[in-house]
Amino acid sequence: MADIQLYDATLRDGMGGGGMSLTVEEKLRVVRALDALGVDLIEAGFPASNPKEQQLFELLAGERLSSAEVVAFGMTRRRGLAASADEGLRVLAGSFAPACTLVGKASVLHVEKVVRVSREENLEMIGDSVAFLVAEGKRVLFDAEHFFDGFALDPGYALACLRAAGEAGAERLVLCDTNGGSLPRQVGAAFAVVAEALPGTALGIHTHDDSGCAVANTLAAVEAGATQVQGTVNGIGERTGNANLITIIGDLQLKMGCQLLTEDRLARLTETAHFIDELLNRAPDPAQPYVGKHAFAHKAGLHAAGVRSDARTFEHVDPAVVGNRRDVLISELSGKGTISEKADEAGIKLVPGESAEAFAQRVVERVKELEHQGFQFEAADGSFELLMRKEAGSYEPLFRLEAWRVLVEKRADGKVATEATIKIWLGGERYVRTAEGNGPVNALDNALRDAIGEIHPHLRDIELVNFKVRILDETKGTGAVTRVLIDASDGREMWGSIGVSENLIAASWDALVDSLEYGMQPGRRPASGPATALSSGGSDRDSSGSLGGS
Repeated sequence: MADIQLYDATLRDGMGGGGMSLTVEEKLRVVRALDALGVDLIEAGFPASNPKEQQLFELLAGERLSSAEVVAFGMTRRRGLAASADEGLRVLAGSFAPACTLVGKASVLHVEKVVRVSREENLEMIGDSVAFLVAEGKRVLFDAEHFFDGFALDPGYALACLRAAGEAGAERLVLCDTNGGSLPRQVGAAFAVVAEALPGTALGIHTHDDSGCAVANTLAAVEAGATQVQGTVNGIGERTGNANLITIIGDLQLKMGCQLLTEDRLARLTETAHFIDELLNRAPDPAQPYVGKHAFAHKAGLHAAGVRSDARTFEHVDPAVVGNRRDVLISELSGKGTISEKADEAGIKLVPGESAEAFAQRVVERVKELEHQGFQFEAADGSFELLMRKEAGSYEPLFRLEAWRVLVEKRADGKVATEATIKIWLGGERYVRTAEGNGPVNALDNALRDAIGEIHPHLRDIELVNFKVRILDETKGTGAVTRVLIDASDGREMWGSIGVSENLIAASWDALVDSLEYGMQPGRRPASGPATALSSGGSDRDSSGSLGGS
């Protein structure tokens, strides 16, 4: 199969999605990450659409990229105006970017209803704009907007739009499924007609995911002759998003034999996908193909046993190839082999004289008992490791709880104040701390960190990044059992913890303590950290403080 160009539109088209926003510095970091991954072309946006874009292009002009080229994006000239007099085209011509992508209408519906020009003038707008930028020394890619819808309405005119761009000097014609409503069969059929009508023309594909077929449509286009694929990292974009470039890379290289990235760069696929999600303040989709946390996760005992025997039984590719890793989820379906594997990974030493099989059986029974109460350990790997340590007798609690209390007060001015007090024993001493927060869990977290932060400085590195609440039996209303899941991170890895109780705050406290205790287990806390000796006696060290809510 011919070489395929990778064209990323995250910084322009991707930012059209709801809630998507990046600073100039963050966009520069995205460009560097995409360059390190091995993307060929990075669409950075319109150089002068706003001060942020202008500053970005100024910074990019000084960047030295190893593999990628920056592409400037713009539109065909305005109606009734010469291309040389169009300010937008003049900005593109003056940009440092060696290549420009021009978008133009390829559907009679949009020509007549949106642009409101004659069919002939739209063709002139396309040709004039491309020719002007080519004369200014730019390589031009023409994005035929709404091509597939236009092809369905009037295939002859859609082809005429492509010809106008090609004859004016465009180096590549990109067929766009702008509304995202096409299916793979339609895309393949249209590409076949275009390839026959315009032999030897370099073609590209740009799809949206409104029908859930953006990636499939992209692959169909490649099979039909497209040699450039456009998409966004993690499929972000307007409405339901663009084609997911991460999935496309995996499919093309690992399934269709395209040599897109070197092995070391392909191994950065997961890291890159998660990095850009983090910049956008989005939780990575655990079910995303190739790079999701659950992409290579196995729950049922039969599946886990099969993978241990031969990974090919339940994995379509080696997770390490794309920088991901295998995970075995814990539930009542898990077998003893899964438990033993998890214990080995955590370095847990068994009770002297007890066999690994007996330990695993005991843990399985405990998991079944807890799941009957509402616990679920699939997303609570931190709590599960603590459970195994307790069963193995190697559990070391951070402190001994005497009591905690939370007060919530709504004031006359409408503000709600939350205050938490904790009483704990640590290292033979009693600690009492009071703190405020923007809610009960935040207040408890602040009070607990205030009490033990000096003794365990590593706690400062642990951040709570996600908090989820689920009612397990809605028929019981406010008396229902509540499950709380907390995701925490120390900047290097992320883990989950769980709490279950009829009292929401009690469930939250249990999950909070688990999240901190897991981060302080052997192998995770600094070797220089002080040891903790628990005692119910000793001196009293009472103090109270007030910490602002985060």
